[in-house]
Amino acid sequence: MTLFASFSVFAGCAARKTWVLAPGQHPQSFQRKMTVEAKGRLLLYLPAGFDRSGATRYPLLIFLHGSGEAGEDIERLKVLGPPKIVASRADFPFIVASPQARNSIERFDPAVLNAMLDELLEQLPIDTDRVYLTGVSMGGMWTYAWASQRPDRFAAIAPVCGTWDPADACRFKDVPVWSFHGAKDDVVPLGGDQATIEAIKACGGDARLTVYPDTGHDAWTAAYADPQLFTWLLQQRRKPPPH
Repeated sequence: MTLFASFSVFAGCAARKTWVLAPGQHPQSFQRKMTVEAKGRLLLYLPAGFDRSGATRYPLLIFLHGSGEAGEDIERLKVLGPPKIVASRADFPFIVASPQARNSIERFDPAVLNAMLDELLEQLPIDTDRVYLTGVSMGGMWTYAWASQRPDRFAAIAPVCGTWDPADACRFKDVPVWSFHGAKDDVVPLGGDQATIEAIKACGGDARLTVYPDTGHDAWTAAYADPQLFTWLLQQRRKPPPH
């Protein structure tokens, strides 16, 4: 069972508004409360010397994979990015959580991702002011997507070969963004990412974009090989909510 393989929805409503019904086509509106039950699994990395007592609070890095790693074989997540790094590096300074989407059509569901993060925070001694998000391609887009919906949850994000709607840029004004992209990317063109980063800057946000001039879609090899990325992430702290 992967993270998105099973969920059920229970619906109800209070003080239901009765529709006025008349022949013909007319606009209507509705409001219902929904409860989602999420089940799943993920790859979880704990640093060497991990202390579960809570005496140490650890930074958390969440990694969202690309479409090629979706499915039922969770070992596929180890082919790139942080899951590949930690497979051979015991001193990686983050707890790393890597959920798997069931397929590339359904992709990631922010409601289920939030449930996963809630579970991680309950199960592990995580510093809630040092929760970071990164992802590649499909996961790079959903890095933007999740953070745009819940910017209050993240200290910083690092989308790789992703893109998002510049109209949402001001939602990132309090979340530092470092994006990575190949100039020759013909799968997720660079222009969309450039427009998003520039729009975040225009909103007063802290945003930067690293472009690899001779790279196509595979911007992740260079991005995750750069130790400055992880140094930068660890320097970021979640901003307190406005009063």
